[in-house]
Amino acid sequence: MATIKKDNRLTSSQSFVCVGFAGFFSKTVTSPLEVVKIKSQVGTFHCKKGFFQSFLIIYKNEGLRGFWKGNLASCLRLFPYSAVHLTTYRKIVHLHMDELGFISQWRAIFAGGLAGVFAALATYPLEVAETRLIIQNCRQPSYMGVAHTLSKIYNGEGLLALYRGFSLTVLGAFPFSVGCYAVYMNLEKLWQEPPFRFTPMQNFINGCLAAGVAQTLSCPFETVKRKMQAQSARLPHFGGVDVHFSGMIDCFIQVVKNKGILSLWNGLTANTIKIVPYSGLLFTCFEMCKQVCLYRNGYIVSPLSYKLTPGVDQSLGPNELEEVKRYLKNRNFGSGESSFGNRW
Repeated sequence: MATIKKDNRLTSSQSFVCVGFAGFFSKTVTSPLEVVKIKSQVGTFHCKKGFFQSFLIIYKNEGLRGFWKGNLASCLRLFPYSAVHLTTYRKIVHLHMDELGFISQWRAIFAGGLAGVFAALATYPLEVAETRLIIQNCRQPSYMGVAHTLSKIYNGEGLLALYRGFSLTVLGAFPFSVGCYAVYMNLEKLWQEPPFRFTPMQNFINGCLAAGVAQTLSCPFETVKRKMQAQSARLPHFGGVDVHFSGMIDCFIQVVKNKGILSLWNGLTANTIKIVPYSGLLFTCFEMCKQVCLYRNGYIVSPLSYKLTPGVDQSLGPNELEEVKRYLKNRNFGSGESSFGNRW
């Protein structure tokens, strides 16, 4: 749910690199929580004794390395997912804009949910690989890496196995979008002021709150999806799944029948705890990377602060600013660079 505002002072490639770096770093740091969450959703023995004991059991059986299983697949998925999501989102938003270029909050959230479905479709095999790598014991592995995991699943179980449970991504997008909409429609009541006056901290809290509500509502679909991704007759103990089933509906039935309805929210504790550090690291790393790019583009005086370069028009894009600098240089203004701000 953490979103990053576009800055027109960055080139498209710079924005992509900043988002990718921020996502890679935040995913890597919070990987232990993601591992515990997925193991809880699948129902492996590591998580039978509760949230805190899960960390001890994983460390005892697999060492520190066990907390970063599947992280490479998750990080590799980030780049194509972001690219497809952004492209699809822009096209859907463009279709729903009115004559003045305005789009309602509900339609914007719907566009985000639909774009998420398309992005998930394009990168779903990597998500399956991430799940399989996490549920295995890294000291007795069935898979030796991302490429080997994808190849082995495809050769042994067929192409459809790489998309097992995808329908739950589509179904889960609806309660997820409803949760986001419910939060954002009540923000004015929460803060007692209009959205355009929200501070960065308020927007950060809003994003975390929306993520918490949306992910709580969609958690049952996520849990069943992870079980479907993990279960395989070719893996020891059928992938460690705590119930056996023949399909999506049967999985819901078996989970409720054998584990109780609340087990559909397994992993929610780890996921909720992860929201704040993940979002915080995402924004912090993005801003740090962004500052370096703005410094290179000439908008700020140092990569360590946001102090603006005197005389530089911040509304100009990187290419426009470069053209202006080149023009002034070719005209041999020399000292005129110091009066650059008076002209722009």
